[in-house]
Amino acid sequence: MAQGDMKALARCITIVENELEGHEELLASLDFKKNVPVIGITGPPGAGKSTLINSLLKSISAKKQRAGIIAIDPTSPFNFGSLLGDRLRMSEHFNSDNIFIRSLATRGSLGGISAKTIEVCDVMRNFNFDYILIETVGVGQSEVEIAGLADTTVLVLVPEAGDEVQTLKSGIMEIADVFVVNKADRDGADSFVKHLISLVQSKHANIPVLKTSASSDTGTDKLLEAIAGARKGKEKHALLLAEKAWRLIQQQRMKGVDKRQLQENLAQLSQNEGFNLYLFCKQYHGKP
Repeated sequence: MAQGDMKALARCITIVENELEGHEELLASLDFKKNVPVIGITGPPGAGKSTLINSLLKSISAKKQRAGIIAIDPTSPFNFGSLLGDRLRMSEHFNSDNIFIRSLATRGSLGGISAKTIEVCDVMRNFNFDYILIETVGVGQSEVEIAGLADTTVLVLVPEAGDEVQTLKSGIMEIADVFVVNKADRDGADSFVKHLISLVQSKHANIPVLKTSASSDTGTDKLLEAIAGARKGKEKHALLLAEKAWRLIQQQRMKGVDKRQLQENLAQLSQNEGFNLYLFCKQYHGKP
């Protein structure tokens, strides 16, 4: 895998994502000294995250560099299916020798970050990429979650956000290392950027605020430069590892809980007289 075999990488990810035979040995063999930057691309739905990543990939390819993309797609809470639509917007890179794209379903994760994102990202770190990009679904808590997994977090907004920026949760504003106003060719973009700069730099003077127009590949080279200059320092390394460890431990302890089975159990038991959800949860052991 370390020699650049994309097919081998895809097989390794499948083994880890689905916990197939040998997945524990594979994870235990990973080299955590590999220094591949992980970039989280987050922001509200409609901000153009996928189009922006597509534009970044063009810049990365032009520099003869390699990139791995993890596109996280929402899973329906009703049929547990995922549209995996983000891959379609990056279709021009499917056959590129230096671009690898993998979609992960959230599989019921409340925050929008797939339960397997950490493992898949670490597998990809052991591949010879220059960048790993993670795109979140942009559903509120995912913006904060990605900050615990990525070396650098890019928050993508659009001019239409306007006064909505004032109402963004402080946690979301705090996690960004780079702010991007995408679709900057639209009316009101310049005034929105000025407003955002005033808001952001009143608290963090060194955080860059950039304009891009991903559909015309404008501003993405400057964004790559800003990403390179915004990587978190060594003082954040232990914090990132602790966040990842916490999520992995949480995931291990939840292994016995099958959400589909949980739904089936509740569909039957909730009809019983005297049913109490809290008693059910206290007694539940993940078995039918």
